[in-house]
Amino acid sequence: LLESHGVAIPQGQVVSTPQEARAVVERLGGRVVLKVQAWVTGRAAKGGVVFASAPDEAEEAARRLLAMRFGDFPVSEVLVEQALDIRDELFVSLSIDDAAKAPVLLLDWRGGSGIEERAETVTRLPVDLKAGVDRTEALRALGGSPIDGRYHDDIVAAIEGVVKLARAVEARSLEVNPLVTTPEGGVVAADCRMTIDDYAVFRHPDLNISIARELDHPATELERIAYRVEQADHRGTFYFAQLAADAAPGSCGLIGFHGAGGGGSMMSMDAVAGQGFTLANYCDTSGNPSAAKVYRAARIILAQPGLVGYFGSGSGVASQEQYHSAYGLAKAFWELELCIPAVIRLGGNSEDRAVKILDDVGAGLPGRIECYRKDDAPDFVAARFAELVEQVGGAGGVGGTRWSPRAPRVPGFGGSSYRFPISGGTVWIDHEHCDAAATALVVANSSGLLEARDGVPVLALPQDEIAARDSELVAMEVECRRANHPVVFVDLPIPGLDS
Repeated sequence: LLESHGVAIPQGQVVSTPQEARAVVERLGGRVVLKVQAWVTGRAAKGGVVFASAPDEAEEAARRLLAMRFGDFPVSEVLVEQALDIRDELFVSLSIDDAAKAPVLLLDWRGGSGIEERAETVTRLPVDLKAGVDRTEALRALGGSPIDGRYHDDIVAAIEGVVKLARAVEARSLEVNPLVTTPEGGVVAADCRMTIDDYAVFRHPDLNISIARELDHPATELERIAYRVEQADHRGTFYFAQLAADAAPGSCGLIGFHGAGGGGSMMSMDAVAGQGFTLANYCDTSGNPSAAKVYRAARIILAQPGLVGYFGSGSGVASQEQYHSAYGLAKAFWELELCIPAVIRLGGNSEDRAVKILDDVGAGLPGRIECYRKDDAPDFVAARFAELVEQVGGAGGVGGTRWSPRAPRVPGFGGSSYRFPISGGTVWIDHEHCDAAATALVVANSSGLLEARDGVPVLALPQDEIAARDSELVAMEVECRRANHPVVFVDLPIPGLDS
């Protein structure tokens, strides 16, 4: 991207095996630098940047780098590029100044690490939204630097290229650190980090960004699946990020976390972490999400192996109707036959109804499910969660085993089943077992979507009018199961998870 906007870059290639690193060095010749492709700062201090002078040396270095981990995420790629003879290093960074509501360019005549501690030496240059950086101002700033004047024009040209690129890809920040001069007279971007505005990603498919969220690691497969769920359903918010694949040393175990409301979720995370648990993920379903969205969120959380419990708690004053979330959770827990402890705090509108729904469904599952309301403090709920996990075997989980992801169970309805499609799924009704009581129950809980005809429930509206009514249909399924008439099943596959 930089090169396409007139900024010189070193020759090199991203590799994923030691053998590929060797081949790159054989092609480039001379000394090279290898850099782990990890979404962290200070890679050199962490041992993630090394030099090599020969193909076999580069191959061995790549083998070591590809074995590194940053947090719970392994290094999968290494950048191998020619080592530069450096005369000067500059720090160049374009970002959005929220106070000024405009871009700002930061320059420092010393690049590399430690820029945060040198704030007083950094020069700020305003950036016009249309005209870009003022060339005269940039040259004036360079005039006060120790850099040889013969480089100034080329440095400003590189800075202009950085600004043009940031505008072209709608970057919130674009940092070249360092921008270097070479003894031969060149100006080269030796390293770069760029952040694209989340809300602009859809306009730039050429960037191949699979998930438009700022994470501290490459998106995992579950994060990609969750992001697609969020993009396909505008009702409420579903945010999912994986945090750990294994419990920390000395931890009480790895748990799935499901919050509702950003501030309340963070408070609840602190409460359960304070009980000694390691959070496998952060999840937030808020803003009045549909039951189908909460169901899919729970399924994705429970796609993580090794969990010893499921902890759900968010805001205690949420305005969303909590029974929608309860229906989604109840469906997911039933389908997966939840066998680990789950503590769910449902604070907000209709919380009593929500608690009763989960209590009823949980009574028939192997795992203990307990529900709480907004008056139950997160610290109290987290302490109770810890007690339940301890009662069933501590970090070993139920029966001494941890949670293992499984395929959802599906009712074995016979050939006389009635079905119809909805957005993202299919509704099945077991006409064979729809006696008068079951039919009346289905119709009564269908929110007017079904009617009794010839003694069995059928659609009362055209299919296109019920396609997006999955929340009401999930509620109908759960209510039938609560009444011991399990004649309805809403099949809601999750692409990528159920394949």
